Amino acid sequence: MTSRPKIALMDVVWRTCGASPGCPGIAREPYGRCLAHLTPAETGAVLRELAPGQALDLRGTTVAEDLLAHLLDRLERRVGRARFDHAVFTSQARFGEVAFTGDATFDHARFDRLASFYGARFLRNVSFRAARFARELSLHDARVRGHAAFDHATIRGDALFGAARFGGDLPAGSTPGGTPSPGAPPFRATPDVSSEGTRNTPLAEARNASSPGARNASFHGRQDVSFEGTQFRGFAAFDAAVFAGDVVFRGARFHRAVSFRGAVCAATAAFEGTRFQGAAYLGPMRVGRRLSLAGVRAGAALHVETGGCRVILRTADVAGPLVARLSDADLDLRGAVLSGTSAVTRRSGRLRVTSLDGLDAAALTLTGADLRGCGLGGLRRPERLRLRECLFAATPGGMRLRLGWPPVRWWSRRRVLADEHLWRGWDAAGFAGSPESPAPPSPRSHGSAGPQDSRPQGAHRPRKPPQESPGSPDAARLAVLYERLRPGVDDARTSADFAFGAMDMRRLGSSRGRARLLLSLYWLASGYGLRTGRALGWLTLVTAVAAGAVCWTAGARPARPPVGQRPQVAVVGAVMRGGVRAGLRGGVRAGLRPAATASRPAHSHALPTRAG
Repeated sequence: MTSRPKIALMDVVWRTCGASPGCPGIAREPYGRCLAHLTPAETGAVLRELAPGQALDLRGTTVAEDLLAHLLDRLERRVGRARFDHAVFTSQARFGEVAFTGDATFDHARFDRLASFYGARFLRNVSFRAARFARELSLHDARVRGHAAFDHATIRGDALFGAARFGGDLPAGSTPGGTPSPGAPPFRATPDVSSEGTRNTPLAEARNASSPGARNASFHGRQDVSFEGTQFRGFAAFDAAVFAGDVVFRGARFHRAVSFRGAVCAATAAFEGTRFQGAAYLGPMRVGRRLSLAGVRAGAALHVETGGCRVILRTADVAGPLVARLSDADLDLRGAVLSGTSAVTRRSGRLRVTSLDGLDAAALTLTGADLRGCGLGGLRRPERLRLRECLFAATPGGMRLRLGWPPVRWWSRRRVLADEHLWRGWDAAGFAGSPESPAPPSPRSHGSAGPQDSRPQGAHRPRKPPQESPGSPDAARLAVLYERLRPGVDDARTSADFAFGAMDMRRLGSSRGRARLLLSLYWLASGYGLRTGRALGWLTLVTAVAAGAVCWTAGARPARPPVGQRPQVAVVGAVMRGGVRAGLRGGVRAGLRPAATASRPAHSHALPTRAG
């Protein structure tokens, strides 16, 4: 047998049942007892007094299934002001297709079996604060025109809110649960205003609440839905649900899987401090203003798919994989802890990452993200970050004048981190965004670098020395950051720019001495081995200088002797030629003479000579 709810009688503000000292049911006059303790004749008399649209007060009353069915049939399933606070439904509570024309309160009510509000219409506010549902709760295809509160309720079975609509109707031509198309305007609820001269009964208003042309003078536009501190112990489904205002799940706990596929929220969907013990599928859904997941704790997979809003995952702790597919969104991952393999992908439009400070990710892949205004100096493990098709900031290209040395400097365009922009003191006047998509810089996550300069682009601005700020690392840390991020970049050009940035930060961060001199010469000669054009330029210059020197020295020597020395040269030449000829003749004769002497006989020396 089901026990009675433990309610202190001093906590109730109504006259309780006189049949039992412990019964908190509201007493029916003139009987002095609650409806559950009336005799069948007395119950029949009470039912005969009811009329469609009349108020129904069952506070603290134990309601059986047959009693509830008789009450709803007598009221023709159209109830005015409904009060079920602290009521106990011992059997199935079926409110399907019931129209509540006034406020309906089920605060602290207890449902021991199924609680079904399938297709119910709440033309004003409804409250289930601190209600207890032992089995399933179904508000599938329900309509709530006013505020809905489920704060601190406990649902032990499945919670079904599929195709439910809270607040205003969708504009004409909209599809509930559809994903936003690129460039589509955000969803906004439009108030329904009753036409003059038209009188609609409450039942007709309830039946036409889901139609685009529904009219109700009591509806004043956007309304909110609150699930603060609610316990969902079973499966929770909000597929194709529509929230015309804010929906708040702050501090809620989902013990099993939850799904928001095709859901629509016109304003803010707040999940601050929510606990997801099972898989959470937040999308594809439409959010008009902000999807806040700050401080959530997810023990399994967390899937987020939305667009056209801000997505806040600040200080989130996700033990399983995080899969985020965003379109035209701003993403904040400050202080988040991602223990699983995570991926953030741009589906269409623009995906701007506003902050990654303090992010601790085991393996995170950013695809198509805009990092032009996002500092990466606060990453816990930069080497675990993979950057695919991302946009980075760029150096202020072209010639720049400054008061220091050298007074004129030509900047080559390269991709840099927003941290280097802040460290160098580059302002918006000299910042051209990304080489792929020139755009003004977005607000920096670590604070503004100073007041905006009103000078036109390209105007002279005195260069200030790099300033250290709490959100900006120094040159040595920037060099390490470039080196640790470079392996995770898929673009070869960006990887080369990061290597250049690492060497440049190492040069600027080194003390003045031999090391800085060598790095400066290395930078000047070839751009740290990454600027082939600079090396070719120096080679061309050296070659040109060497060629000019050779030509100058060759032109300094005379091509022919002076005219006055030509006769002397001719005479000397003739003498030399004559001497050579005489020498040759003498040598020939001297060589032939010994041979002639040897051919003569030996006794020829004794021959007498003829005198005279």
